[in-house]
Amino acid sequence: MENTQIVYNTRPTDERLPVELAVYDMLEKLGIEYTRTDHNAAQTMDDCIAVDKLLGVELCKNLFLCNRQKTSFYLLLMPANKGFRTKDLSQQINTARLSFADETAMKELLGLTPGSVSVMGLMNDSWHQVRLLIDKDLISEEYFGCHPCINTSSLKIRTSDLMDKILPHLGYEPTFVEL
Repeated sequence: MENTQIVYNTRPTDERLPVELAVYDMLEKLGIEYTRTDHNAAQTMDDCIAVDKLLGVELCKNLFLCNRQKTSFYLLLMPANKGFRTKDLSQQINTARLSFADETAMKELLGLTPGSVSVMGLMNDSWHQVRLLIDKDLISEEYFGCHPCINTSSLKIRTSDLMDKILPHLGYEPTFVEL
């Protein structure tokens, strides 16, 4: 898929993976307006910046984490320009030794592959095994940018729609952190 530099306000009409189409189904069901663009999978920060500029929003950084025992899993949403230190986060959520969760857990719990991690993947966590962590700075922005469970498309939605419609619909109450 080539970078098309086109912005859409509708779901794609070409063939897509079911996990991506499920995101558009949910957004339509909840009456959420969005802006979307298709692009190559980002390989560099410049690629990410180009998508951000096209959509007029900074896509957030999504980190899928776990404790040392791999018994507790966390999805951390944070501004892309912020650094991340596990020690700072561990203290806030009262968990020791956070690390990145592996690809198998990502697939089993969120139905996603590396590079495609997104808050939208929580729709696949029917047992609510993943704890959602959101950096407070993200919710002060009017818009929120994320992938629709695939890293070759990106979405821009209102942050209020994420907080007031999507997360309640999915049954998630986030834990707010400061990084």
